[in-house]
Amino acid sequence: MTRFLFVLVIASSLCVWGEARSSSRAAWGVARIPRGGSSEDYAVACESVKAGIIEKASMSIDEMRQSIVEEGEVISDFGAKAESICNQAVEGFALSAPDAGEDTSAASVYDQMLETLEATLDAPLHVLYLQQLSLLRERALQNYRAASRVTETSDYEAMLQSDGQFTREAEASTREGSDWSFSAERTHLQSIMNDIAQTRKKLIDVQLKHSEKYSTAMTFLQSQQQMIGQLQQQLYGQSSPWNVGWAYRVPDTNFNVQGSYQQGRANVQVSCVADEYAPMLGPNGFTNGVGPGNLGLSLNLSV
Repeated sequence: MTRFLFVLVIASSLCVWGEARSSSRAAWGVARIPRGGSSEDYAVACESVKAGIIEKASMSIDEMRQSIVEEGEVISDFGAKAESICNQAVEGFALSAPDAGEDTSAASVYDQMLETLEATLDAPLHVLYLQQLSLLRERALQNYRAASRVTETSDYEAMLQSDGQFTREAEASTREGSDWSFSAERTHLQSIMNDIAQTRKKLIDVQLKHSEKYSTAMTFLQSQQQMIGQLQQQLYGQSSPWNVGWAYRVPDTNFNVQGSYQQGRANVQVSCVADEYAPMLGPNGFTNGVGPGNLGLSLNLSV
């Protein structure tokens, strides 16, 4: 009699545990697969669970897509957040999916559903990862241009700083345990920085060559000027250091007489130019004769 009661208690406990397990799975919206059910029924149940989990995870992915694609902002620790989304989805599927039990076909369906669930979430996250790498590359290029222009650092040091910054941020954006890689974007960044450095070097070389040509031309002109001065000394003798210029307007006339003496040579020029300011000065101008109003004199002494 005692043995019969012991067996009855164990059977009651197993029934209570089975009902609690079924109720916990029903809370996730998945019905318990009865014994003897086909693998197709099990696959349908797993597919329903997977669709609900993907829909829930897509909300978090859409928020990340809005920040990266539409707003153009870099998400810090993108890799850790992507890994958290995938882990929560896998854990939710493991809790909500029906128990395969000892059925090998159901266990195979379970493993396939788990793999497709992770792959389905990994694909859009990887697309966002590549777009974030583009943002990180552009930011590194901006820092490289600013460092090479403003500071006195060399192009090589600026390239090292920008490459190190990109590498750190790209590693933080990579999902751990995935096949994501930023080597292609890093190579592209290095190629762009090398092209910028080469272009800048060519521009500096052109400016240096232009300066050298200008210096050579000025040296040639100076030498030609010296040769002309030597020839003038041979033809006209030693030139005088005095340079004198004068001008005189004949009163009450339009005649203007100008003279100059430069490098030992004198020059006199007579011109007929109307005085535009004569009505302002009166009939005789400032004075009736030679004075500062109608006589100009300039003196230049070359030593």
